[in-house]
Amino acid sequence: MVVNKPSIIIYTNEPDEDFLREICAGIEEEGVLYTIADHEGDLDTLAFDAARESMLGSGIGITGNHMAMQMNRLPKGKNVFELIQPTFRQCRNLGANSARAIKKMPFKEMYPV
Repeated sequence: MVVNKPSIIIYTNEPDEDFLREICAGIEEEGVLYTIADHEGDLDTLAFDAARESMLGSGIGITGNHMAMQMNRLPKGKNVFELIQPTFRQCRNLGANSARAIKKMPFKEMYPV
């Protein structure tokens, strides 16, 4: 029997390891668990499937240096955040925001003003 822990699921397809590490650090800073797994599909599929399969309803998809955060009640392709060639700070905030969405806290800034 497989028991899933309440965690944010991160589905990857050949991710940039440095960006992935920063996303995980952002989630950890908020005190939420995460699970990383390889998954097939484009970015929208990765994020959508991750959110749908997460017990917490929050998922992240990463392919190369392109990433997206999705919530389980949103339609596929309507990502909460999507980043292309982000900074490390943006990656960390993406991870933190995926946890903050679960905790119903305000998001950290993602895009430079």
